[in-house]
Amino acid sequence: MSVDVTKIPKLGFGMMRLPEKDGELDLEQICKMVDAYLASGMNYFDTAYMYCGGKSESIVKKALVERHPRESFTVTTKLPQWMMDEGIEGRDRIFNDQLERTGAGYFDYYLLHSVEDGANYDGYIKYDCFNWAMKKKEEGLIKHFGFSFHGTPELLDKILTEHPEVEIVQIQMNYADWDNPLVQSGKLYEVLRKHNMPFLVMEPVKGGSLASADQEIEAEMKRVKPDASVASWALRFAASLPGVATVLSGMSTEEQMADNLKTFTHFEPLNEEEKEVIAKAQEALKKNPTVPCTACRYCCDGCPQGISIPDVFKALNTLRLYGEDGRPHSYYNKLVETSGRAGDCVQCGQCESVCPQHLSIIELLKEASEKLDVPMEG
Repeated sequence: MSVDVTKIPKLGFGMMRLPEKDGELDLEQICKMVDAYLASGMNYFDTAYMYCGGKSESIVKKALVERHPRESFTVTTKLPQWMMDEGIEGRDRIFNDQLERTGAGYFDYYLLHSVEDGANYDGYIKYDCFNWAMKKKEEGLIKHFGFSFHGTPELLDKILTEHPEVEIVQIQMNYADWDNPLVQSGKLYEVLRKHNMPFLVMEPVKGGSLASADQEIEAEMKRVKPDASVASWALRFAASLPGVATVLSGMSTEEQMADNLKTFTHFEPLNEEEKEVIAKAQEALKKNPTVPCTACRYCCDGCPQGISIPDVFKALNTLRLYGEDGRPHSYYNKLVETSGRAGDCVQCGQCESVCPQHLSIIELLKEASEKLDVPMEG
């Protein structure tokens, strides 16, 4: 049963960066956002076993599954190879946990999570996850099967050649990463088109970093499309590409939801003038000195020092962009009241082993410590 992309809404609700209240997921606000999204006629929800500290699948049950007819929405979740401690038994345990957590009964889309070169992909092969998924399809527990991907174009081509059973792929794609030598969005896109593979887009706004632009680019965007947000340009860039099934947005507020629905309810692909503006934005970003962290927080769960690494990088990026104006130090000093300090890093490498952006986190934390674990001068 192949994927019919015409039946998937162009905007997918990523249940990853959900709103919180008093340190817990804000169920009331999430319910409002779920209802607004469904009321718009869209119905694609993306979750994973370890999103929101392992709470995302359960909130899908409370905010969506228990409140709306099962046939009115689709649910996607993912199998994390790095959490299959018991091997095959761990694979089955996680899948059964996911059925219980979501209460969905079955998964419309089921993906091997964050496939990349090396031990990660080897683990999926070792534990026979591709054949296993086909059996789950036969049992009616999975409707469509695929994987999310953070590896090289060469590996993507190899997997799609060797596994014709794959129906859909999820990749990181945005205009900032199109020519990024680590992410290689553009080259991954070429491989997907070669195989005529429909795909899901994650990080279209790159963790929110493309929700703003430098003054010159933002002014150009406003000149061409005065009523559109900066974030909408990033979403439209991704959604305008042939082969895209849906563009996922990890919406954290009702305002973000409203803006995204405005963009997609009457979706317009980028025209030639708008593509030229994006090209200028890409050139400007190549000169940008910030750490390209998307705040996915994969690095946080296993950190033995409890360092909130994406938030440390947020402070470091502010410092890199604006210099010593007090804001990064104030933010950082508040952060480390509840988080480990950058200088607490023991260089275990756990964070780097799971980072989808392949960042040199240990070296970046050293820089952050040198600049932020000291009193601000003056």
